[in-house]
Amino acid sequence: MTTLEKLYKEKIAPELTKEFGYKSSMQIPRLRSVHLNIGLGEASQNHKLIEEAVNELTRISGQKAVITKAKKSIASFKLREGQPVGCRVTLRGERMWDFIDKLVNFSLPRVRDFRGVQDKGFDGRGNFTMGVREHTIFPEIDIEKVDRVKGMNITFVTTASSDKESKQLLSLLGMPFRK
Repeated sequence: MTTLEKLYKEKIAPELTKEFGYKSSMQIPRLRSVHLNIGLGEASQNHKLIEEAVNELTRISGQKAVITKAKKSIASFKLREGQPVGCRVTLRGERMWDFIDKLVNFSLPRVRDFRGVQDKGFDGRGNFTMGVREHTIFPEIDIEKVDRVKGMNITFVTTASSDKESKQLLSLLGMPFRK
């Protein structure tokens, strides 16, 4: 059990129960998974970019990334169905808790002019998506060996029924939301 998971069970869950008045322990919102996604439009012409992105995402997450392929052909983007367009990885369990700990305590503070995460990424059902402009904020990425700086989407999937519950859960886990 990671330290963040222990913190959730011992302090965060009781605090959420007290704040929102849950009658059952199954009502308490918890994290289901974290999804990391890198989209590379130029990957249809340059296959080396995809391999590089998969390796970097694998290093960041500690889990093998999967290549995502185009669902439809789009002529204006010079894209055919089935061509690689990015990569993704889904984290659950201990790897998820380790990633959140690393993101909140090491990576986000390394962002230049960081003033907090915007809270506009909630979807209305308790899930939160944020964008990271530079994947080089993660300690596993060696900046000298990077050819191109890539952005990524990070989605936190929770069991919360509302955005308010989800935001409170994430902020108690240490997510620095903008005031």
